[in-house]
Amino acid sequence: MNLVIIGLGFTATYYAAHHARAFTRVTGTRRAPKTERLGRVELLPFDGAAETCDPRLLAALAAADALLVSAGPDAQGDPVLRLLAEKIAASPRLRKIVYLSTIGVYGDHGGDWIDETAAAEPANRRSQQRLAAEAGWTELAKLSPKDVYILRLSGIYGPGRNVLEKLREGTAKRLVKQGQVFNRIHVEDISRAIDACLTTQAPGGVYNITAAEPAPPQDVVLYAAQKLGVEPPPEQDFDAAPLTPMARSFYSENKRVSNRRMKDLLALDLAFPTFREGIAGLLAEGEGATH
Repeated sequence: MNLVIIGLGFTATYYAAHHARAFTRVTGTRRAPKTERLGRVELLPFDGAAETCDPRLLAALAAADALLVSAGPDAQGDPVLRLLAEKIAASPRLRKIVYLSTIGVYGDHGGDWIDETAAAEPANRRSQQRLAAEAGWTELAKLSPKDVYILRLSGIYGPGRNVLEKLREGTAKRLVKQGQVFNRIHVEDISRAIDACLTTQAPGGVYNITAAEPAPPQDVVLYAAQKLGVEPPPEQDFDAAPLTPMARSFYSENKRVSNRRMKDLLALDLAFPTFREGIAGLLAEGEGATH
């Protein structure tokens, strides 16, 4: 089988490197790839801005059995749908499409538990663009015989991108905002979810991809510091902390996101069910160590 990945970012690159075993050929895109291959992945350019696409990408899509879309939307909408929707819909072998979105589309729910039936009312522009892109992929699923999976990801962490590394670098903060929690997911478990969508008979639709136990961010930093055996940074009051507008915007939304549908319909066995197992696993791999 053939897989096309549009947008080889952190998550999609990890998936291609550690999973995707069902696929004989994997083609991936970056805005301006500097090499022709990344491991087993054939690299092609796609920046969403050019009027025409590389003919090799069009050929790969025509021969694809599965498509993973990790490229984000812009002010003009989803660049993949804008430039390639007709080619994707007409691809004769293509049956499975995974689109990586975000739980940010739900907006703020005051710390309440929510699932996929909750209202999606994003306040910030980035999440509004994501929700519009989701609608476009859902419409494509109605017009062609393909299963479309919209995976709403919570806060992503993994090798090289985690609180242990921030502690080592001295950039970790213990910001305290009363009642605030965040949802998290290890990139390994996102990859398992992608694989379940692309290689099993799981039904299409929207899935929240998140670990259990949403937690206050300061508690996660404290736990990681204790496991690493270092002094945790001091607590800081959120309102008084100097933050960029984007960093502050993350704290404007508060929700506890259920992963029940993911576990039931994707039959997913999480490698890291909570942040505790995730931090322990990364620590065992040497993350956070002084180099």
